[in-house]
Amino acid sequence: MSSQELVGHLADTARRAARTLTIASAAQRRAALLAIADAIDARSAEIIAANEKDMARGRIAELNSSLLDRLLLNTERVAGIANGARQVADLADPLGKILRESVLPNGIELKQVSVPFGVIGMVYEARPNVTVDAAVILLMSGNAALLRGSSSAADSNQILVSVMRDALVKTVISPDVIQLVPSDDRETVKALLHARGKVDLVIPRGSASLIRMVVDESTVPTIETGAGVCHVYVDEFADLSKALPIVINSKVQRPSVCNAAETLLVHKNIAQGFLPIALKALHDAGVVLHGDLRALELAGAIPMSAATEENWCTEYGDLEMNVAIVDSVDGASEHIATYGTQHTEAIVTENKEIAARFIALSDCAAVMVNTSTRFTDGEQMGFGAEIGISNQKLHARGPMGLEAMTTTTWIVTGNGQIRS
Repeated sequence: MSSQELVGHLADTARRAARTLTIASAAQRRAALLAIADAIDARSAEIIAANEKDMARGRIAELNSSLLDRLLLNTERVAGIANGARQVADLADPLGKILRESVLPNGIELKQVSVPFGVIGMVYEARPNVTVDAAVILLMSGNAALLRGSSSAADSNQILVSVMRDALVKTVISPDVIQLVPSDDRETVKALLHARGKVDLVIPRGSASLIRMVVDESTVPTIETGAGVCHVYVDEFADLSKALPIVINSKVQRPSVCNAAETLLVHKNIAQGFLPIALKALHDAGVVLHGDLRALELAGAIPMSAATEENWCTEYGDLEMNVAIVDSVDGASEHIATYGTQHTEAIVTENKEIAARFIALSDCAAVMVNTSTRFTDGEQMGFGAEIGISNQKLHARGPMGLEAMTTTTWIVTGNGQIRS
């Protein structure tokens, strides 16, 4: 069977199974998610053992620390995955919502109602948590899932899908609503991207290069999840006791993720007092620093190289950061407009007018005022697990939860009316 035939078969199987979702009640879909969460907890040791096989291969292959961090599943992370499923189960049902309704002069009633997309494909890299996050969000929103992870997480993805499918056997939802697309052949990605008519939507999640490949090559509609070249701007009116922890948390708390900050921008009027302290704290946290000429002058004994155009554009995903001094909030916004990826931008300031100007000038999915960029996250923002963070402008933007995985249907009800 060719890759195209295989993916077509998986998509057809998933679409037939999705009927069990479309006729299931919200309570039945919630019960399915809770069954999945309980099964993940119960089989945690089995999941971690499978993940260790992937980790061992990753070390042999000399994957970088960022990829290994994303790949790792430990007791805490497995429990977090299960709890994410429970959080999604606790959310309001996204289906059947009446978004608009009216009665026409001829008596016909109109309703626009939220419904599932149908079959959604996920293409992602060494992030086994996405296997569960995506599946439970898609199930709760009535969609079947075609999951195509990377070969580096093959054992982890296989056990997680097996655990979820086994859990669904005990519910009214068919296990076939979750399909794992084999990752041992790159042709399966191409087949998934070209399965127009069988797959309704494809969502990439991973590196900028993966996202670009999916968006450029797919004939199936896509939602572009965002590469994250995120910035923290410390304004001249910042409370510096807030600014330093925000900068450190934005970069250091988990540098491998897309909402970690890659560039620190500091207003010129506070740079001499604040920047040496911030640079020392970043250096002590293990951050490799690159700066513009004015930042280099204030670095003192802190190691810092001259930033290049490539540095300003780079999503490091690691303990590495750029630093620049700007003349104003407009200067910060201009830098962000030049080098940012419309993901998350943060300002630290006590001046409400400056904050409002920064917000107005920030064309991005999320703007943070006096808080860390790390809060651009579905779970942190109350959505439960997230399908990804979109930095495009059509259909969805920002962290995508249940509602983003629905479209609409018009229901037109008459009483014998015919058009003249």
